[in-house]
Amino acid sequence: MVAAGRLELLVSRYYIWRALLARRGSPFVTSYLEGLKGIEIGASAHNKYYLDAQNVDRWAGTDTPYKKEERRLALHSAKVDVVAPGDDLPFADDSLDFVFSSHVLEHFPDPIRALLEWQRVARRYVVAVVPHRDRTFDRDRPPSTVEELVERHRTGFRSEEDRHWSVWTRESFVEMCEAIGMPVLDSLDPDDKVGNGFAVVLDATVRPGTIP
Repeated sequence: MVAAGRLELLVSRYYIWRALLARRGSPFVTSYLEGLKGIEIGASAHNKYYLDAQNVDRWAGTDTPYKKEERRLALHSAKVDVVAPGDDLPFADDSLDFVFSSHVLEHFPDPIRALLEWQRVARRYVVAVVPHRDRTFDRDRPPSTVEELVERHRTGFRSEEDRHWSVWTRESFVEMCEAIGMPVLDSLDPDDKVGNGFAVVLDATVRPGTIP
């Protein structure tokens, strides 16, 4: 067993490591979004990307489990600028330069609906950092198939349950994007921030056709 003093040291180093990661941006994300204005879906203080973006969150309060976790890791929580569901945004078509999200898309029961909504309001880029199946607690789950995700979208599947509804590798995510007509401009695996996910840049100037 780990001695109490040793365990305390390991925990301390872990939080120092998380704090340093929070202060570090993503050169990959910044290379596309620097100088642009947009929104971030579900921004968090302990996972800051230093973008010129309003924070869109479905909850305004600070007592939600996510906000409590932010304060535990970063001693404060990110300001919420717009209260709205991430897949039903109060913005006009092509009214923003970009939509960005990090470790959020997997929480949507219908991720295709969310991606299409982000593409609707963005006139240049949709950029998502997504947890990689093999580097998270989802490692024993099979990747979500295109057929499964399209069926959820076709039937309008909704749920209030908060969980990882979808699981991806970079390859399976790109396959989904191609299947729904969202061109992938670039990707990075692993991502250059925490490294437990991958980053994908989607071309928001191309509108998808009919979802199969």
